[in-house]
Formats: sequence, structure tokens, C-alpha cells
Amino acid sequence: MPSTSSRPVAVELRRVTANGVDLNVALAGEGPAVLLLHGFPHTWELWTDIMDGLADRHRVIAPDLRGFGASARAADGYDAGTLAADAEAVLDVLGVRSAAVVGIDAGTPPAFLFAMRRPGLVRQLVVMESLLGGLPGAEEFLAHGAPWWFGFHSAPGSLAETVLTGHESEYIDWFLDAGTLGQGVRPAVRDAFVDAYTGTEALRCAFSYYRALPTSAQQVREAVRTARLTVPTLAIGARPVGRVLERQLRPVADHVVGHVIEDCGHIIPLHRPDELLGLLGPFLAASAGSGR
Repeated sequence: MPSTSSRPVAVELRRVTANGVDLNVALAGEGPAVLLLHGFPHTWELWTDIMDGLADRHRVIAPDLRGFGASARAADGYDAGTLAADAEAVLDVLGVRSAAVVGIDAGTPPAFLFAMRRPGLVRQLVVMESLLGGLPGAEEFLAHGAPWWFGFHSAPGSLAETVLTGHESEYIDWFLDAGTLGQGVRPAVRDAFVDAYTGTEALRCAFSYYRALPTSAQQVREAVRTARLTVPTLAIGARPVGRVLERQLRPVADHVVGHVIEDCGHIIPLHRPDELLGLLGPFLAASAGSGR
């Protein structure tokens, strides 16, 4: 199981109403803000192993996305554009006027759209292990179709919820094992994830993100049709996405740095937290020093 040398950090959990939805937000540290957007099947606790290192110099803000974790089970709004609006509203409620935005997996498209829409508010962008809709650059990765669970989660009606209710722990364990190349995550974090995704309503919310993917893809296409990504951007890959996201970003972004963490699974913040901090620290410091 991965280890990290960072010390425990004091985390405050706060309930905020953002964009009309009650969200659970984890807060730690002081300094320039860093907003962390998790994916599936995660909660804010995805970031626990890197919050220590970031909180030494930053105000870390890690919400549970709408419908996920302890945030409200919203009826709709799981497209990337609405999730980006949620993220902006979180910063507004907290009085934050500038933030670095970090997204992984399902958190990447909202982070990208946030940076595209509000470059004056998003100081830097970090995106990891995801695809940006149908933007060019992912053809080889998608040559045999999207990962199998995309179709399963997107099936019309409530097929996935019906099949998985009562078997959530086994299902979540599969993703946690695959996402760490078989090493798994700490029992406390694993249990938090399982608890967050147990029950038909919790599953509905999680799978609503996948059912909104066509809308999200259209939002990404529209964004790059009329504008470029101008904020300093770091694209981090591991297994299985690698440099695919970097290739998608290069034609539409002004400043992109790409990096692949070797021998690392999809769940980078829990599998290789020290390596991730080694990339985030210099990038955030360099961009902040550039005057943005």
C-alpha cells in the first residue's frame, strides 16, 4: 500500500450552499487557494495524502461534487458545465478571488470548463487521468471503445443501480484495486468511499455524471470553438490514460506542461501522493511567481 511522509493536517468540514446545492467542503491550510475536484468513485478524501503537503503553503478547498459523498443528492446538474458553475460558486461563497484548480477523472472536464470560462479567477489548471469529450488526441486510446463501465453506467433507466444495489462494496473495491495497480488504499479511505456510494440514490447520482457525458462533450466542443485555454496548465497522466489528455490539450491551450508518473495507477493522489506533490509544488510556485 502506498505511503507518504506528510504529517496529518487539520481539516475543517463545512456545509455551504453553492449554485443552489448544499455541498460538503473540506478546508485546510492558509495561503493562495487550491481547489481540488475529485472523480468516481471518490469523495474529497481522495486528496487526504496530499492535503498535508499543500496546506503548508496553500488554502486547500476540496468539495464533494454535487450528489457525491456528503453533498446533496441533486436531481440533475451532473454535466461538466453545471459542475464548473458549482466550483465557481464554492469559491464565491468562501470569498476566494483566485485559485489554482485541480481535477482528476470526473473532476477534469468541470475544471477545464471553469478555466475556459473564468481565466481571471482560475490562476492555474492541473488535470489528471481523464478525457475531454471528443477533442482530437484520444483516437488511439478509444480505438476499441470507451472503458466498459461507461456504457454500463450510462444505460437508460436504472439498470446499473438495480444490478449493483447490495453489491456496492465489491464494485467499489474493483475500481480501487484497478486504480492502484492492485495495491489498494487504506481501509479508512476505502470504507469512506464504499459508504459514500452505498444505496440506490447514491448510485443514481454517481451514474448521472456518465449519463450527462454527451452534454458535457458538447460543452467542451463549444468552449474550444470560440476560445483558447490561456491559464498555465499541467496535464498529469498515469495508467491507463498516459499522455492522452496532454495531446487533447495541446491544440487548444497556450501553456501546457505534460508529465506521466511511471508505475502509477489511475488514482494518482492515493497511489503516488509524494510523486504528485513533487509535480504540484514547483508548478504552483512557478505559476504564482509569474504574476498570474
